[in-house]
Amino acid sequence: MISNFIYRFPYLIILISFLIGWICMPIVLKIAKAKHFVVKPNKRTCHKGEVPNIGGLDIFVSFLLTYMIFEYNNLSEYQFLLIGIFIIFMIGFVDDILDLTPLSKLLGEMLAGVAMIGFSDVRITHLHGFLGIDELSLWASYMLSFFVLIVIINALNLIDGIDGLASGLGIIYSLCFAIYFTLIGQINWAIIAYSLVGSLAVFFIYNTSGRNKIFMGDSGSLLLGYIITAFVFHVCEINAYNMVPEPYSMKATPAVMICLLSVPLFDTLRVALTRIKHHKSPFLPDRNHVHHLLLRTGLNHIQTTLVLLSVSVFFVALAIIGRNWPIWLLVLVNFALCSLLTFILWRIVDKKGATDDIPNTAEQQADQQVGDAIG
Repeated sequence: MISNFIYRFPYLIILISFLIGWICMPIVLKIAKAKHFVVKPNKRTCHKGEVPNIGGLDIFVSFLLTYMIFEYNNLSEYQFLLIGIFIIFMIGFVDDILDLTPLSKLLGEMLAGVAMIGFSDVRITHLHGFLGIDELSLWASYMLSFFVLIVIINALNLIDGIDGLASGLGIIYSLCFAIYFTLIGQINWAIIAYSLVGSLAVFFIYNTSGRNKIFMGDSGSLLLGYIITAFVFHVCEINAYNMVPEPYSMKATPAVMICLLSVPLFDTLRVALTRIKHHKSPFLPDRNHVHHLLLRTGLNHIQTTLVLLSVSVFFVALAIIGRNWPIWLLVLVNFALCSLLTFILWRIVDKKGATDDIPNTAEQQADQQVGDAIG
């Protein structure tokens, strides 16, 4: 009876996930402090004091428990995807504790990708006519799917530089997918998305608070990127093969997904190209991400997060408006707008004569980690 009720009102899953996460968070904080799973202030950070960095543990536990409560009978259908989720979480958790090399993390991400792409068969098989390409060959599908997986995971990993940003973006993305899955009647996938929304909401509150602060860590950001990638793959596939009711079908699905994830994807592309231009490794951490640029304009960390979340909502609206445009047109408009906004931001930074140094003041609430965690 409870399951039937939840299937009628799947958005209530958010409350269940939130309550589980809220109950578990004090335990996670206690474990982090007891085992000294914390981040100390260093040259790559600007927070004060030792801050726990295993917030991903609470996200993982609350998400997984919520899902298993309501989808226990369907575990066999998603068992390999859940195995992949566990693998990517463990890779991030170990990195938070031991600081893995970029190559080790990449291999871990690929292993988790095997569970999703190889065994669960959640992958890209169709390009919706983009560049004249429809169905992909098996190997082309695998190669493109692994590439997209690595890009999205690391884009969300790299954007996790200030309080509330990665989790805020994750809430927006997951909620968009949850609502879409609900509208098209795919409640199983909607439950996954709603579970993630509630888990991220708890972390967002703790991460942006002055007391009991906790960082997401790679255990959270890699997990978030992995699940979002699964949503992206699934939405692309069901639209490619006309498995969506006509009012909700999207002819430009790949472009819609790019538009939806504009903030982390464009920022990662811009930063990588900038580093290469200056003859630096694209994997070398710096303070050139969009949130660092906004901080140089004089905004504090919360204001910066709110600006970027608002920009993300703007691109969500663009994705909805342009969902049936030609793919190339939506991609072009999206890229042009991202470039224009970045140009305006740089002009503001130059006008203020801001330096690369981000002040560590109380006004700017610089009590959080801003160093990159290359994935």
